[in-house]
Amino acid sequence: MGFLNYHHLRYFRAIANEGTLTGAAARLGVSQSSISVQLRQLEESLGQPLFHREKKSLVLTEAGTIALDYAESIFQAGDELVATLGHQTTARRRMLRVGSVATLSRNFQLQCLRPFAGRDDVELVLRSGSLSELLRQLRAHTLDVVFSNLAVRRDAETPWYSHLLEEQPVALVGRKWRGRKRFRFPEDLGREPLLLPTTDSAVRGAFDLELERAGIRPVIAAEVDDMAMLRLLAREGAGLALVPPVVVRGELERGLLKIHHRFADIREAFYAITPSRRFPNPLVDELLAACRAA
Repeated sequence: MGFLNYHHLRYFRAIANEGTLTGAAARLGVSQSSISVQLRQLEESLGQPLFHREKKSLVLTEAGTIALDYAESIFQAGDELVATLGHQTTARRRMLRVGSVATLSRNFQLQCLRPFAGRDDVELVLRSGSLSELLRQLRAHTLDVVFSNLAVRRDAETPWYSHLLEEQPVALVGRKWRGRKRFRFPEDLGREPLLLPTTDSAVRGAFDLELERAGIRPVIAAEVDDMAMLRLLAREGAGLALVPPVVVRGELERGLLKIHHRFADIREAFYAITPSRRFPNPLVDELLAACRAA
């Protein structure tokens, strides 16, 4: 078993933060050759390469990302030791980095993340964006897991795992109507304004097929790639929103919105995308279990 040198970790962390040997050497006030030797000794001790070179910068490998997390914890533990003996209080925390596509229900995400909120030993980092952008971050080891409503193709170059967490039927949801007849499907679709997900959504594709089979040209009030905005537009009475009921659960419970039609055959899927890693974050398994339980 290799010997872990505290000074090696200090130099390693400086390189990770600066991105170059030159920057780390200037930051620590040592020679570049000295810091290069320290890094090589640490890699030999751990038996793993910690950086790979991209153009003129050093970028953390997967092992390097894990090592940096541990290094931060070790330095934090050192600070805690000093603080404890000085009668101060601190708390050690693990980090869980979660990405989610904009089209995913925020209520569903909250159900998954609720067990971690307020935990003294966990720090949550939450990011949103397009699926391609989030997968790039997952590949770069700056995210641990990505929530998506689409599964990701797995191949030799992109060894993703798509964990199916839940499937929910979607519905047309809108304000309650007063003094009007009950919504008729599909007859009323030709005159009621609709709030729809964008065409790259699997739910939207299935819905468009239903309309085509019925020979109906819809009145589209808005196409939105953000479920939170669909919810707000539905609350404002802008039209009937095509959403899983979990997206508007609070509004349904308070009577602000009503389900006008449920689709038995159109379902929204919720996935957790994780990479194939030698050093997975153990908190990810806890998160997946929490999602399934919720």
